[in-house]
Amino acid sequence: MDSNLSIFATGGIALVIIVLVILFFTFIPVGLWITAFFAGVKIKISTLIGMRLRRVAPSRIVNPMIKATKAGLNLHIDELEAHYLAGGNVNSVVDALIAAQRANIPLEFERAAAIDLAGRNVLEAVQVSVNPKVIETPQIAAVSKDGIEVVAKARVTVRANIERLVGGAGEETIIARVGEGIVTTVGSADSHKNVLENPDSISKTVLDKGLDSGTAFEILSIDIADVDIGRNIGARLQMDQAEADKRIAEAKAEERRAMAVAKEQEMRAEVQSKKAKVVEAEAEVPLALAAALKDGKMGVMDYYNMKNILADTEMRSSISKITDDDKKHK
Repeated sequence: MDSNLSIFATGGIALVIIVLVILFFTFIPVGLWITAFFAGVKIKISTLIGMRLRRVAPSRIVNPMIKATKAGLNLHIDELEAHYLAGGNVNSVVDALIAAQRANIPLEFERAAAIDLAGRNVLEAVQVSVNPKVIETPQIAAVSKDGIEVVAKARVTVRANIERLVGGAGEETIIARVGEGIVTTVGSADSHKNVLENPDSISKTVLDKGLDSGTAFEILSIDIADVDIGRNIGARLQMDQAEADKRIAEAKAEERRAMAVAKEQEMRAEVQSKKAKVVEAEAEVPLALAAALKDGKMGVMDYYNMKNILADTEMRSSISKITDDDKKHK
């Protein structure tokens, strides 16, 4: 019985020891400490434990530190950990510092960390500073003074400016400024032929404007890759103006016609009104004659003489109409 208890106690102690050893090697990166030690990076076990407690992956700090030490950079483990806790990419910053050192570019850790935290790829910036890259603009349309559209495409060779990476404008600003310069240069040309004959005049004029001011790049050259002739904007504008003038003239003519029609209708209404008054007056003549005969102001012979005069007048009118019709037939 005692022997069984002894075996059980021994097995329990051994199990506890194994669990403690596993937890020790899991929580404390002994293997990473050994790697750092033989790589010449002096770091304490307590420092690695502190990283674990601060929820920092030790490998994210120690491995870049080993790389920096082997490259001859004088960095401190606390700087790398602080940059990691700030949300930076420690490995990218160390790679950028090594690349800058190899290219003999002055770059401090603080500036590299600031560039990284600003959201820029610091390693790519160093690489572009060493090996300039080409930014190709889209097709830019501009109109010369003779009204011909010129479509140009440019290639801008730029080099990263480490000093202006923090707070400097990006590639979009370079493209916009180059496009503005092309439009201004072509627009000031007297003829599109001048632009076609000397496309390098565009690049020279644009380059002299200092378009890289306030940007994260330094423009080395601007080359016109392609120049094409577009639409005849001047002729199109003249056609549009002529069409607009035509519509205005048609509208004015329609207005005058409507006014003439209204005037004619007004005159017809006036004539109808006068005819109505004449008919009304003629209707009152018999009444007036009857009243005159009744009152003795007019005699019977006077009435008959008036009738004869009217009949004679009607006869003369009929004869004149017949004569006019004969003349027309002849």
